[in-house]
Parts: sequence; structure tokens; C-alpha cells
Amino acid sequence: MTDDATDGHDSSPAREAFDHDPIGHARISAGMTVAELAAEYGNAGIGAADLAEAIDVTAEAFDREETTVFLGLAGAMVPAGMRAIVADLIREGHIDALVTTGANLTHDSIEAIGGKHHHGTHDHPDYGEREFDERLRDEGVDRIYNVYLPQEHFTLFEKHLRTEVFDAIGEEVVSIAEFTRELGRANAEVNGREEINEDAGIAAAAYEHDVPVHVPAIQDSVLGLQAWLRSQVSGFSLDALADMSPLNDLAYGADSTAAIVVGGGVPKNYVLQTMLVTPGAYDYAVQLTMDPPQTGGLSGATLDEARSWGKLKKGAKNVSVYADATITLPLVVAGALDAIE
Repeated sequence: MTDDATDGHDSSPAREAFDHDPIGHARISAGMTVAELAAEYGNAGIGAADLAEAIDVTAEAFDREETTVFLGLAGAMVPAGMRAIVADLIREGHIDALVTTGANLTHDSIEAIGGKHHHGTHDHPDYGEREFDERLRDEGVDRIYNVYLPQEHFTLFEKHLRTEVFDAIGEEVVSIAEFTRELGRANAEVNGREEINEDAGIAAAAYEHDVPVHVPAIQDSVLGLQAWLRSQVSGFSLDALADMSPLNDLAYGADSTAAIVVGGGVPKNYVLQTMLVTPGAYDYAVQLTMDPPQTGGLSGATLDEARSWGKLKKGAKNVSVYADATITLPLVVAGALDAIE
């Protein structure tokens, strides 16, 4: 048996000179633009590099007029303060279809008609967590981690639905998208009529710019509960299947498509599954999530896994950023808008 070491032969595999794309150390200075900050993220590695790539992919999708952009929005993004970002993207023509939760539209409507969410704490210094939440219950305050919402705002919202939305629809069976369109119209009208000191919001912007809003799991929300209660005393009801043709037709007829997925759950799947009934697949996809893929659940499934289903093209540009979306969404949007100006 020959010993390469003793024969003077090098058994290491051959490789090219290892001088490609070295990691750069991010440099931060006062007065930096978002674009400059994004470039520094791109010089670094791990999550910073992913965030920079997400900015690049989003910017390219926004900048191509022929690209139809589908936004999936899950989680407590409206209570957390991401409402204006989404509404502005719709107004600026960067979103062609929105898939979200009934909860986000509930909280969006509350703000549109005069309610407010408030900063709070999830760890009160004088009470244990259970005792603190029991006290909030007695005081009529709902907690979403470190965001508070007085329960009287839900009463205001329910009245808004009865007088401004349900009465306008009447004894009809409508699609969920038609229902959310009426909600957006009512939010915009009340916001202007009452001179509310807050933006009319997501549903209103979608109504004004003819962007469909799909809420496939609308039953899982106060908005859905109120729709169900109305259906018990009138001819009003929602036809969930009626939403699928317009959304799938939008995907079918698009020259190019992009999926921006914030969070997981039903909105994520609803956005991605549109490509299962079209001859195409997404050209771009960006996912902002904290869900790991190891459980096999849809919320954590990677975008590369979606490629195996035919939801993304083999050559699609896609990236996932694993971090709190209330941190990453503003950075990605700001960086993308800065890049295309």
C-alpha cells in the first residue's frame, strides 16, 4: 500500500483560489440612507446577507411593471404598527392582490373609525403574568404581547359593521373579496366624514385602488364572527369559493409574478397555491418569518420546498429572512423603495 504523504503526493482535492466574494465588515455612520444601510447588510453574512437579498428581490419585483405582486400578511401586523406600510404600498401600486387575516382587517377597521392600539407591557413589575392578565380582563383591556386594545373599540367596530357595511350589502350572498371591498368603502367614508385623525388604512386603500383583499379564513376573527351573526338573522352570507376564480385568474393572466409572504398560516398557503392551477409559477418570492421548517408545517416550509410543488419556477429568485417581521418588513420595504427611486 502506497502512502501518498511519503510519496510526496498531495491527496487534498483540487480547488480554485479561494478569493471569491469575501465578507465585508458592516460600517455604520450617522446620516446613512436606507440604501446605504442595506448595502452594509449585503457586505455581511448570515441573516444580514439574507435581508439584503430580500431587499434586492423585492426591489426588482416592485420595479417591473409586468410583475403582478401578491402579498400574504399574517400575524398581528396591524396592531403592531405595520398598517401604514401596507396601505402605502397599495396606494403606490406595488401590491396587486392582498391575502390577509380577518384579525388584521378587524384591527385595521378599528383604527380607521377612531379606535387606537396602545403601548403596554407583557411583564408588569408588580404582578405575575397570570395575575396581570386577570386584572386586564377585569378592566376590559385586551393584550397582544406588548400592545393594548380597550374592548370598547370592538363595540364601536360591531356598530360600524351593522350600520355601514351589512345594511349596504343587504340580503345578499357575496364573495369574501366583495365583503372586504364594502368594508374598505365604509372605512374610507366614515374616516373622511368623521374627520378621524388617523389614516383610513389598508381596506380603504385597497377599495380606492381596486386591489382585491382575500381573507380565506375570515371565520377565525371578530370580523368573521360578526359576519356569521349577521347570517343568522338575514339572508346575508359569504361564499368562500367565489374568491378563488378571480385570484387564480389574476395569477393565470400575469406575465410575471411575485409572492411576498409575511408570516405563515392560511395567507401564505393561499398566495402560493394559486400557482397550482396555472401553467406558470412565481418568478420572485420573499418570505419574512420566524417559523422553522423542521416541523413540516406550512408556516415554516421553505420557499425552496415550494419549488418542488411547482409554486416557484426552477429559476425563481427567492429568499427567506428568519426574524421578527415587525423588524424586517419596514427594512425590506424601505430598502426596496430606496433602490427603485
